[in-house]
Amino acid sequence: MPAHPFDPLSVHEFSIAREVILKEHPDDVVDFREIYLREPEKAPMKQFLEFEHTGKLTAETPRPPRLAKVQYDVIRPGKRFEYHEAAVDLQKESIKWHEIVDTACHANLTVWEFRTLIQACERSDMFHEAISKFELPENFKVIIEPWPYGGPDKGEENRRFFQGLCFAQDTSSGNEDSNFYAFPLPVIPVMDARTQEIVRIDRLATGGKGDGLEDQTYSKRIIDHCKVAEYDPLLIKDRIRQDLMPLNVVQPAGVSFKITDGHLIEWQKWRFRLGFNPREGATIHDVTYDGRQILYRLAMSEMTVPYADPRPPFPRKQAFDFGDGGLLECTNNLTLGCDCLGQIAYFSTNKLTRDGKCIESPNVVCLHEQDDGLLWKHVNWRTGKSVAVRNRLLIIQFAITLANYDYIFAVKFDLAGKISYEARATGIVSVVNIDPGKTSEYGNVVNPGILAQNHQHIFCLRIDPAIDGHNNSVLIEESHPADIDPKTNPSGNLYKVIQTSFPKSGAFKAAPHLNRIVKIINPSHHNPISGKPVAYKFAPPPTQLLLAHPDSTQANRALFAQNHVWITKYKDQELYAAGRFTLQSQRELDGVADAAARNESVDNEDIVIWATFGLTHNPRVEDFPVMPHESLQFSLTPADFFTENPAIDVPSERNLSSKQVIHGSKQGHGTGVNGSINEAANGDVPVNGTGSAGECCNGH
Repeated sequence: MPAHPFDPLSVHEFSIAREVILKEHPDDVVDFREIYLREPEKAPMKQFLEFEHTGKLTAETPRPPRLAKVQYDVIRPGKRFEYHEAAVDLQKESIKWHEIVDTACHANLTVWEFRTLIQACERSDMFHEAISKFELPENFKVIIEPWPYGGPDKGEENRRFFQGLCFAQDTSSGNEDSNFYAFPLPVIPVMDARTQEIVRIDRLATGGKGDGLEDQTYSKRIIDHCKVAEYDPLLIKDRIRQDLMPLNVVQPAGVSFKITDGHLIEWQKWRFRLGFNPREGATIHDVTYDGRQILYRLAMSEMTVPYADPRPPFPRKQAFDFGDGGLLECTNNLTLGCDCLGQIAYFSTNKLTRDGKCIESPNVVCLHEQDDGLLWKHVNWRTGKSVAVRNRLLIIQFAITLANYDYIFAVKFDLAGKISYEARATGIVSVVNIDPGKTSEYGNVVNPGILAQNHQHIFCLRIDPAIDGHNNSVLIEESHPADIDPKTNPSGNLYKVIQTSFPKSGAFKAAPHLNRIVKIINPSHHNPISGKPVAYKFAPPPTQLLLAHPDSTQANRALFAQNHVWITKYKDQELYAAGRFTLQSQRELDGVADAAARNESVDNEDIVIWATFGLTHNPRVEDFPVMPHESLQFSLTPADFFTENPAIDVPSERNLSSKQVIHGSKQGHGTGVNGSINEAANGDVPVNGTGSAGECCNGH
């Protein structure tokens, strides 16, 4: 059977795409950036899925063309760079579509470009002179951490730049993982990516409240007031807790999910396909529950991290962690027993080297089940019988490390038809040097000599719904107080539920004071019990939107972050909230704001929902040297989609491996209640609550 149209490219397909491009440029130097699946156009894909869903799919079924998206540089004489994008038809081994991208746009960065920044600094007299101004203690070496350049200053020449944040690392421990973020240096080298030369050194202000935006008040002994702050267990082994007992996830009968065709996942009534690409990470395709369509596609579209320090060059400090970066190069290779617990299935992907060779990147996505507490419960007070059903989640997880920050992304399916997307931010906050004894209104001092700057993390999730089919509409539902009326509301306890259709593409904000709910409905399919259109709903997370002034470069680069919800009409290859090109952008181009501005009908149409949510991170001391995760979750929940609680049939069974902790026992430690663990079966131990132990969970 040929590859499924949603499956990532195979090694053989990588090779075909590479060879087609090289044949197109026989006399040119070609630097490959990315090769990955260019997903099929939706119209033929819907026909293909119809065959698949009805069991009529065969090897002879017509399939959408299998295409590879190739991003590459052509280097002309005189070091003239052209950035190209092409779609290669892998069956015909020919180019189906090709574009030489306008020089006003910059391709996303690659890890090998970042390495050239470090090499350029090593050979730059300008950089060495800047560092020589500081008197670093013995055993300290300079560390350069490459960063995207950000949005250029107004009027600045449009050259491809990279910049480096600089730190000093204490080498006395001999451990390469010693935390260099504890010793920031107030210089930023800037490299012209085309010439690979350092063109200037930005010198940073280190003052606090009352100091000017450009005052360089630091002394030569720039890190004398800084303090070691380690996080690696080998460097803080004398502080590691010794009283935390093991907590194991055990599935004695194995897992409840099934993986076929490499990427088809089935679990409890759920069925979907998993993809992965270097721009969005994990992608979820063709989601059905008990054979009914719910989503065509789900993926994280963009994330921007703007910083709020007005001192130059920090107004430029704004990463687009999906659009700017080579996400695949930053994706973690997950480790069993660390990143995921229990019985884990892993998915690997292919990535390419600079010359276009394909290599495997193992374990970039993990799949596992996780207990999620009680799903539903009821105690019949008349009989004392308790029925309790535990929820379980199927989790698809991947993690990325982007310089200092680490992000964990997880798609979660539950037993009652809910789909959630969770984003967790952890890692190390971005820090700069601050003079001894000073504080700042631009952030918080989290360690001596270290200012963690205020910033935001704003995500945009792209939801391509298919609620019982691809023609859907949006209803905005709000709950409003009602005036007292002698006829309709004499006691004043009534509130009104008001639904408003959303006929044209556009955007709006969350309104928790109105309990604003977005319902994605199929206007042609109605629930036989309620009579309402079948739907999935979500409450837009009422998180703070972008705080930068609307006239600022930061705001113009991230128009998607101006609203919590955008509704647009589907268009092939329109996938990215901030547009195709974010690196060094000055304005969001061909992003969701431009899509919404088309003013197209989104009533009973093939539509896309873009959900924006984020966190405003004003750092605290507890965020250093590594911050405990901050998490955000977006959930899609069925609303009159089913005819009853879809989890009513989930087994209500007692977990016999659970044990009761006996208070006051002197046996053991580390149980959390200073007691031991009773080795008897749970059913032999009296429990608190209504009814006896034997009557819980349907008496099983």
